[in-house]
Amino acid sequence: MPTLHWIGKDKVVNHHRDVPFRVLEHQYGFDAKGDKKETTQSGNKVIHGDNLEALKALLPEYEGKVDCIYIDPPYNTGNEGWVYNDNVNHPKIKKWLGEVVGKEGDDLTRHDKWLCMMYPRLRLLHQLLSPTGLIFISLDDNEIHSLKFMLTEIFGEKNFQSEIIIQSNKRGQTYKQLAKTHEYLLVFSKTQHSIIKGLPGDTSDFPYEDSIGRYSIRELRNRNPKFGRFNRPNLFYPIYINPSKPDEHGFCPTSLIKTEEFNIEVLPLNSSDEESCWRWGTQKFNDNVLNDEDMSFVFGKPKQNGSWGIYEKYRKGTVTVKTIWDDTNVISEQGTKMLTSLGLGKQFQFPKPVELIERVIQISTNKNSIILDSFAGSGTTAHAVLNLNKQDGGNRKFILVEMEDYANGITAERVKRVIKGYGKDAKKTEGTGGSFDFYELGLPLFDTNENLNEAVGIEKIREYIWYSETRTPFIAPKPGNDNEHFLGSKDETAYYFVYDKNALTTLDYDALSSIKTKAGQYVIYADNCLLPKEFMAKNNIIFKKIPRDITRF
Repeated sequence: MPTLHWIGKDKVVNHHRDVPFRVLEHQYGFDAKGDKKETTQSGNKVIHGDNLEALKALLPEYEGKVDCIYIDPPYNTGNEGWVYNDNVNHPKIKKWLGEVVGKEGDDLTRHDKWLCMMYPRLRLLHQLLSPTGLIFISLDDNEIHSLKFMLTEIFGEKNFQSEIIIQSNKRGQTYKQLAKTHEYLLVFSKTQHSIIKGLPGDTSDFPYEDSIGRYSIRELRNRNPKFGRFNRPNLFYPIYINPSKPDEHGFCPTSLIKTEEFNIEVLPLNSSDEESCWRWGTQKFNDNVLNDEDMSFVFGKPKQNGSWGIYEKYRKGTVTVKTIWDDTNVISEQGTKMLTSLGLGKQFQFPKPVELIERVIQISTNKNSIILDSFAGSGTTAHAVLNLNKQDGGNRKFILVEMEDYANGITAERVKRVIKGYGKDAKKTEGTGGSFDFYELGLPLFDTNENLNEAVGIEKIREYIWYSETRTPFIAPKPGNDNEHFLGSKDETAYYFVYDKNALTTLDYDALSSIKTKAGQYVIYADNCLLPKEFMAKNNIIFKKIPRDITRF
């Protein structure tokens, strides 16, 4: 498989592992009644901070649990002035850190810097994505080809789904020799088990109705000339029609058995009377022929040439997603109009249309999915999630990460207005309801000397230790179940973190005497250990020294 190489790649391929783990510091909660100090417990988050470090901070709670990731990273047009400031501690690329990335003529390495910026973020996004999850990335011509190579390396060639074309500007960029009217939406899946769903269909496509609901009709004969009796003999069989009992549409009952009533035989023949085949076998046909003829899913119907055809009632309420999105709802202008109606239009340029993100969420999630946007901008993704939850009663959760200073003043503010409602008088838009919590990216878990940073709080340290051992979110054990150092049990292993910020702790016989939980194995963290190795091996005790043996992930 071809691979992409750029300046600095060898220094960033594992950089996501070196990113310091920081805690998330809760600032406030918000619901339709306004701000409040305590958390809302909604699961919705808006995080202010560098998205590389924020993604690392999300791992303990969300690794492998995010169903849909949508990001709109810098397009690297040469006019954006985005900053590459990742702390990659290597002299070859250290000179880049903190520099504004400018035009190609001024900065010959801006494409390399963009790739160095994106690679570790995509590695962490890959970790956060669920086994059936999908990632969608908006981009234009500047980096689309490089990004596809990089995603292929991280996600796998077989997990490429599509390169959707979005008509973002119907007039086009007329100041260029070619009036560019489109952008791209690059789609990759975590595994081959991911499913891209259809979009809700137009009810006008279903002109008929029975006691089940509306439907359209499709001929049962397979129209593909590659298939016929010659290679699908089990799909070539007669179907019999009862012409004496048509319904209001002229649809007549069918059967595989010829009787006095079912006396018209129909074979799967094409317009030239050549042998074709049906799309269904006899078992599926019988499963769809019901005693209640109004409810039956297959019927016979006269054709204009006097012959008879066999049809199925087609009820699929969705349409397959196409790879060109050119309707008015997804053009960039719609995003600007929406932000203006929210009273924030002058504060943010080029927001994505809400309908675009709604479509992404509809085809990739269910009503209880988690959606992540780590380049949150004006907060369109949260707006889309809240809209869909209101429409169908869903319980989708959003996580937004924005590194710029407007994270609270624009990103979170937009979410507040969507929840409460916005506009005045006749133009008033009803709020969606819901809630979220706002976080700042906090202190690192380890200080510059690689010791535990006690300023983050013991509970955050306990959460980290548990996750580093089990790769599952920490749930504090109920008081009284064991001693104060007990973290929990998983897979017949009990975990203990024997820690005191004011004194050194020791794993000895006295410490063991306070352990109440019975387990097949014990993992115990402490500053020192005085137990004999033979005793520990016999009793399946694993000692880990603080902070030396704490895993950095």
